[in-house]
Amino acid sequence: MEINSLVDLNNLRTAPQLSDRQEKKLLEELEANIFNADWITIGIMALSDNRAIEALQSISEKYPSIKFGNLGSLHADGGVFLKANQKTGNVFVRSENGLGEGILITCQYDEITKESNTFGPLPLDLFT
Repeated sequence: MEINSLVDLNNLRTAPQLSDRQEKKLLEELEANIFNADWITIGIMALSDNRAIEALQSISEKYPSIKFGNLGSLHADGGVFLKANQKTGNVFVRSENGLGEGILITCQYDEITKESNTFGPLPLDLFT
């Protein structure tokens, strides 16, 4: 399956491997959505809590306005699902085996008439 836009990821259970060209194109499309949103929520599926936290930190490093604290207190065994909310700063992680791997980003809006959109799964290293 060829990945040419964010919509091409919608039916995947795990993030695909992408070429440099695909990564660049998807990041441009994603950034247009992120910068237009009032805030984002991030879901990260990973094989370990450390890998999920590293992926979240890579997003914060790339986009200084997206920050989360207290990451050192997070812990879950085995495969995990991490959820982070930019608006509240809350981050939670839970054990959840059987998931794929990847990052899900949902663009949220203060206006109730604007519908949120979820993009992904994106590769865990997309923002590094």
